[in-house]
Amino acid sequence: MPELPEVEVVKRSLKSTINNLIIKGIKINDGNLRYKVKKHKIGQIIGSKITDIKRRSKYLIFYFDTEIVMIVHLGMTGKFFVVENNGVKRKTSFYYDISKKDEKHNKLIFLLNKKVKLIYNDVRKFGFIKLEKVKNININSHLKILGPEALSNSFDFNYFKKKIIGKNRTIKDFLMDQKNVAGLGNIYVNELLHFSKIKPSKKVKLLDHTDIRRIIRNTKYVLKKAIKYGGSSIKNFSNSTGNKGNFQHQFSVYDRKDQNCSNSDCKGVIKKIVISNRASFFCSKCQK
Repeated sequence: MPELPEVEVVKRSLKSTINNLIIKGIKINDGNLRYKVKKHKIGQIIGSKITDIKRRSKYLIFYFDTEIVMIVHLGMTGKFFVVENNGVKRKTSFYYDISKKDEKHNKLIFLLNKKVKLIYNDVRKFGFIKLEKVKNININSHLKILGPEALSNSFDFNYFKKKIIGKNRTIKDFLMDQKNVAGLGNIYVNELLHFSKIKPSKKVKLLDHTDIRRIIRNTKYVLKKAIKYGGSSIKNFSNSTGNKGNFQHQFSVYDRKDQNCSNSDCKGVIKKIVISNRASFFCSKCQK
């Protein structure tokens, strides 16, 4: 599933290709996503101009010159790509290389002016596209439960310290919970905990002030670095310029079971355990 860096890259890529274009029509090939896309509802944005595209946690939010926004979650395999008037396809996420066999999974096609098409493709159909009124965005059922953005100033030492009081959860579970901090997922939690030298199974009640400061600092460091490298291309991630993400080549622990720790001064080996049904990778020596 795409995490904050991948969705941020998608957002930036889309903004650079379709911002200020007008939706002239919408073709629904298959509306059976996580929530069914209904023609009469999605049709409300026909004639609207795309004025901005923002990201909240792992959600994309399309703004128009109307009082409606479009909220998109990419699920496991959702992706956008743009087809320009010359037929050139510009991928807008680092999911998958686009091939003929993938085209059968084109679920929605947004027909824009200047003969541009925005295509939503989703193999597993766990993503969704919903409309919401701008005035209701802060009470939207998907968005209102989210904690502070992982890259925001609100996610700081004081917030973290207060949030873990009385909690008996593992630090891995705590960081994966979008109600605590928005945007983190399995890959980057594994990575930031390795940089912080904290074992993913450690209980949050056992964290000291140094641990907390390390987690805050390395959360922002790892995410910013991942965005810089264009996100992680594991199985199926790509952007509007057609480039693949490269952060997977920077992994320190994720998917590196039985390999040597990437810290030059450490002789440990990467181990794999399962926490809450998710693979967790850590160094057997330097993470405590």
